[in-house]
Amino acid sequence: MSYEKVWADNQKLNKNEISKLKKDGLTIFDDIPHYAKAGFESIPKDQYMYFKYAGLTVQKPQDKGLFMLRVKVPTGILSDEQAVTLAKIGHDYGRDVLDITTRQSIQFHWVPLEKLTEIFDRLKKVDLTTSEAEGDAPRNVVGNPLAGIDPNELFDTRPVVEEIYRFFQDNPDFSNLPRKYKISVNANIFNAGQAEINDLAFTPATKVIDGQKRLGFNVKVGGGLAAKPYLADALNVFVVPDQVIKVAEAVTTIYRDFGYRKSRARARLKYLVADWGISKFEEKVLELTGPLPAAGHDEISGWNGGFFFGAHPQKQKGLNYIGISVPVGRIHSDDFLRIAELARTYGNGELRTVSSQNLIIPNIPDQVLDELLTDNIFKKFPIHPAHFTGYAMACTGDEFCNKALTNTKDRMEEIAARLDREVDLDVPVRIYMVGCTNSCGQRQIADIGIQGLKLRAENNQLVDAYELFVGGTLIGGGHFNERLKGRIRASVISDVLKEFLIYFKNEKEKGETFFEFKNRLGTEKLQVVLDAILENFDN
Repeated sequence: MSYEKVWADNQKLNKNEISKLKKDGLTIFDDIPHYAKAGFESIPKDQYMYFKYAGLTVQKPQDKGLFMLRVKVPTGILSDEQAVTLAKIGHDYGRDVLDITTRQSIQFHWVPLEKLTEIFDRLKKVDLTTSEAEGDAPRNVVGNPLAGIDPNELFDTRPVVEEIYRFFQDNPDFSNLPRKYKISVNANIFNAGQAEINDLAFTPATKVIDGQKRLGFNVKVGGGLAAKPYLADALNVFVVPDQVIKVAEAVTTIYRDFGYRKSRARARLKYLVADWGISKFEEKVLELTGPLPAAGHDEISGWNGGFFFGAHPQKQKGLNYIGISVPVGRIHSDDFLRIAELARTYGNGELRTVSSQNLIIPNIPDQVLDELLTDNIFKKFPIHPAHFTGYAMACTGDEFCNKALTNTKDRMEEIAARLDREVDLDVPVRIYMVGCTNSCGQRQIADIGIQGLKLRAENNQLVDAYELFVGGTLIGGGHFNERLKGRIRASVISDVLKEFLIYFKNEKEKGETFFEFKNRLGTEKLQVVLDAILENFDN
């Protein structure tokens, strides 16, 4: 270690922090082969937390020796060899299921302990890793899934992402942070990197320096969701690409050394930024980086929500990308492998994962584009999805996640399919469902967010229920959606949403989005509407 744990003498460290003083999380990779031989029962429960550093979570029920396993995919770019490897891992170890996450990673379920070392070996051969995909460390670097091919990017961010990823990956100087830490790098003018909900975000900007227009980034810090969400604040700095790593190291060092380690509930960077204020935080950053130019011109001109459906020309003449809908991000191994085969046959083999839990096939020549789109796979995974199914997202839910209170994936897919059959709209509505307050499905930025909870029924049994939140966006710096009162049983949530959206259809103006509609009517009016709907159901 080349740094001092300045927090080591703090008498109020939480139990995780006390453990991390004795053992670095990355050492779990040395332990896993032993546990695999000795069996799941040999793992002390106080060691479960370290498995997260290997991208692993003990899956419910917690006595079966099965894991959720997450693989990092920096900025969502997969080579053909990597995509095929992931498909085969899903087939061989994950019961044929892959999940695309909201941070462009790939997630598997039902993975047996005794197969972990085999999986790690397979991933290593294609330069993929699960290391620090979870845990108190830098997570997957997200950004523009069209990096390098995007007509709407200022410049290609792939080299910047690669530098950040390689610098932080398995770096013992930064493997012991107070909590998880999320970095976004994006030069797409439609905010494809979801800047405002990341701990550290680099966003597209320009600045005239010494008479020359330079392309680079502005910087935001302290964003995050969960039970108490914060939108990231802007530092008054402009960073050219070759300075990004210096700023990333400075911000991460400040978080490591000054972030809160007493309560894990307040350990994210957003709380430190909020308590210090952006001016003090910026001052600390500049102490480490040296002087930087003031912020440049913000080149973000909107927000696409991370949706790239359809066939579109790339900035390379004669080449195209196609955006594919993967309902709620869940796909079977054979289907993933088939899409990878098409990417290899018609493109250069690349596949790209998207924060909206979808896929992109890039680099398709004009002359074969139409032929590619005749493949039957696009009946199942269309490039022009329906307005609800295509714009629905969901976290893992209680099927596998220990923290989730309710089902999400299956229910969200069922609800969206019904709405597509029964409610015809001229605009899509983004509906994101989460099973708990951790908000892995990013419900705070949805048009309509659905959050799971438990409700006590008349027989004193706990049943699944949901609450609605309306009006989320990252347009104009972002606005989190607002809660509507009323706990809605799972048995009627589909009916309630249908009636709610029929009201939207009947009262909206032509072309008006749900966010615009909510702002025009106001949350109080939508509360009245929901109250009237709930009166008609035995809820």
